[in-house]
Amino acid sequence: MTHQIQCVPLTAEAFAPFGDVLDCAGAPDKMINAGLCGRYHDCAALDFGPDGRAGISLFHAEARSLPYHLGLLERHPEGSQAFIPMSPDPFLVTVARDDGGKPGVPCAFLTAPHQGINLHRGVWHGVLTPLAAPGIFAVIDRIGPTPNLQEVLLDPGYLVLP
Repeated sequence: MTHQIQCVPLTAEAFAPFGDVLDCAGAPDKMINAGLCGRYHDCAALDFGPDGRAGISLFHAEARSLPYHLGLLERHPEGSQAFIPMSPDPFLVTVARDDGGKPGVPCAFLTAPHQGINLHRGVWHGVLTPLAAPGIFAVIDRIGPTPNLQEVLLDPGYLVLP
């Protein structure tokens, strides 16, 4: 039997155990470029380990819809991973706390337009799940010589409800 989880809006407070929310909520930290640009400074704790470096990649993921079947969680033990959408469309974020080296019960968040996320190192998460096409994202993550991916199939999985 598939378990069900309910999406909740993505907020910095609710997402804090898993990572950082990237958005332009509130007033900028300072104005730059002759007062024409607000800077929201140092929004995420990027972590690439002692032998990694930051890389910027572009991902083009197939759009999905809700309800969504969550059947796979993964994590990156060597570094954080940031997802910045290149469109104003919301996307689904699924995460889980670690439970003795395996994922615990997942949580599901729905982003607001123009929000991105940074997943902390080692956080279990679902695959990139845009809810509209094109699902194009800038991704900032670890580039390094050691493996940085662990995957777990969920059986029977979870049905993520809107």
